[in-house]
Amino acid sequence: MLSMNRKPQGVLRRGWSTGACAAAAARAAYQALLTGTFPDPVTIRLPKGETPTFSLAKKILEDGAATASIIKDAGDDPDVTHGALIEARICPGPVGAGITFHAGTGVGTVTKPGLPIPPGEAAINPGPRALIREMLSEVAVANDAVPDVAVILSIPDGERIAARTWNPRLGIVGGLSILGTTGIVIPYSCSAWIHSIRQGIDVARATGVGHIAGATGKTSEAAVRRVHGLDDAAIIDMGDFVGGMLKYLDGHPIPRLTIAGGFAKLTKLAQGHLDLHSSRSQVDFTKLARMASGLGGTQSLADAVRTANTASEVLEIAAGLPLGDAIATAARASAMARLSGDVALDVLVVDRKGRSVGYVGP
Repeated sequence: MLSMNRKPQGVLRRGWSTGACAAAAARAAYQALLTGTFPDPVTIRLPKGETPTFSLAKKILEDGAATASIIKDAGDDPDVTHGALIEARICPGPVGAGITFHAGTGVGTVTKPGLPIPPGEAAINPGPRALIREMLSEVAVANDAVPDVAVILSIPDGERIAARTWNPRLGIVGGLSILGTTGIVIPYSCSAWIHSIRQGIDVARATGVGHIAGATGKTSEAAVRRVHGLDDAAIIDMGDFVGGMLKYLDGHPIPRLTIAGGFAKLTKLAQGHLDLHSSRSQVDFTKLARMASGLGGTQSLADAVRTANTASEVLEIAAGLPLGDAIATAARASAMARLSGDVALDVLVVDRKGRSVGYVGP
């Protein structure tokens, strides 16, 4: 659920996952259901032993139900769910049913195989489910109760927020997923993005998709759709994390892969970089100049490439050379070196307007 804004300077503040917020809200609501009083603030214990405390934004005690809400604080991470209201409603369930999970308003439902939760279930991941079960079991033991309860999680604005995430492509309909393994959000760790890449691959494999495309952004995504006619289930928004995508594909292969990206991003891949973010890799213009020279460019053209300000400027300078194709070929070789299986891999290079400026087939 990451939004790639520019990383601020200085020490960054950690935050809490939707799963941690849901567990805290559920604990508070269940305690109120059993005792008539909400703990506010409420403290939970995370898998690695941390004990964060959360203030309640809303608390409602009814006859036979209790609801508590927490405003998610993602710290300094550019998480699209930062500030969202995470709500847990606890109701008694049938005797012997145990703790069951349900999607309320703004929490999605899984409709495709390949995710850690089967189709038809609320999109509440195994980690948050385990944490909620543990917290409710502690409350039950402390109050001499048996936790036969329904946990209904809601995020009132979740369906609108979900449109900015991968959920629609993954077959999660109606809202957001409740995520979190450790319960902690580490700013700019990009773990959510990598997780989404892996889930996209898992869903593609489970639904029989034999050709996927990893795109660096919206422009290259639109271009690869035009070239190959791929639908949502086949598109992986890899962003800058081509290395992360290739590493996962190496262990979870799909027969055919297309890598699509802008000239600058794929020049970095062609030059051996697997993290394409501007803060972690740069275009080597000297290498580009040598490549242009090797393609028949004059010395003056090579000098202009070497001293260019941007990769886009290089495209203009070398307009008469097959530089885009050469970049595609080198990028393909760099990617193939990270894949041990038999994968049909092609590379599409586009300019800023989404026009193809280079291609190499599988």
